[in-house]
Amino acid sequence: MKTLIVIPARLGSTRLPEKMLLSETGKTLIEHTYLAAVASRYADRVIVATDDQRIVDAVTSFGGMAQMTDKNHQSGTDRVAEVASLFPEYELVVNVQGDEPELETVAIDAAIEILLRTPASSMSTVAAPILDEAAFHDPACVKVVLRHDSIALYFSRSQIPFPRNVDSMSGGQFAWLQHMGLYVYRRQFLLDYSSLPASNLEKMESLEQLRAVENGHPIAVAMVERASRGIDTPEDYRAFVKRFLAR
Repeated sequence: MKTLIVIPARLGSTRLPEKMLLSETGKTLIEHTYLAAVASRYADRVIVATDDQRIVDAVTSFGGMAQMTDKNHQSGTDRVAEVASLFPEYELVVNVQGDEPELETVAIDAAIEILLRTPASSMSTVAAPILDEAAFHDPACVKVVLRHDSIALYFSRSQIPFPRNVDSMSGGQFAWLQHMGLYVYRRQFLLDYSSLPASNLEKMESLEQLRAVENGHPIAVAMVERASRGIDTPEDYRAFVKRFLAR
């Protein structure tokens, strides 16, 4: 299937203003993410979807493709859907978050491959084992529980499944899973999905993927070894720069 990867990249950010253009590593944040996306063996085209000409200029400066989108979109998914509507020849559409500079290409490919293997699924995403007990208790770390066939049962900021009879994660035999904000959609489902009203669970947890779960659309979940780290705060960015320069 022809595959389009779209990277939503909004310039405005409350906790870290203009983070997409930060470049202390020698590359902008958006370029790091773009390079991971174009390395995917399934990517037929990669486009950055943005609301600001400065990001368009930054992307074109390193040879990438960018598309201006409506400034009034409420979510990155809406921005991705707008770009997908312009390119009907692509059957799969991948949503790669622009603030994931350490996202590994293997995660993108895994998410695409599991959707190709599960024709009954409307979309797919990625999860990794939670290796840090503090992350398990952190609402910013989104947890997911799966059926035996790798279809998501539920996503939550809470501790799920709750280890009632286990003193700590290290004492249990269960693999707790962290969800990563990477999605692959079948094109028509994406266009329909973006027009659905926000669901009750979605609004309660502030997790957009619950709209699909609550409306009965299967989400296939691929497993990778480790989760990438998004950049939301100045501390996140400083830590990323430190890790990058230490390589």
